[in-house]
Amino acid sequence: MSQIGVSEAKTHFSQLLDRVAKGEEITITRYGVPVAVLGPVGGPNRQKVVEAVKAMKEFRKGRRLDGLSIRELIEEGRR
Repeated sequence: MSQIGVSEAKTHFSQLLDRVAKGEEITITRYGVPVAVLGPVGGPNRQKVVEAVKAMKEFRKGRRLDGLSIRELIEEGRR
């Protein structure tokens, strides 16, 4: 991940967006202190979310609460 100062980021914002579109993450600093991260939408965090959803779906398979499956409880709650 590269770093860039605020004033340079303002000057070269369009080029920074091009780099981000290619998957790069850029830390923006003010007086040398990181203040923001410019990154692609759906970057690495998206993969973590996808993995978490898979794990939750696997966990709930076949589980029953009070005689009802989780799916049945959800449907019951919608009524």
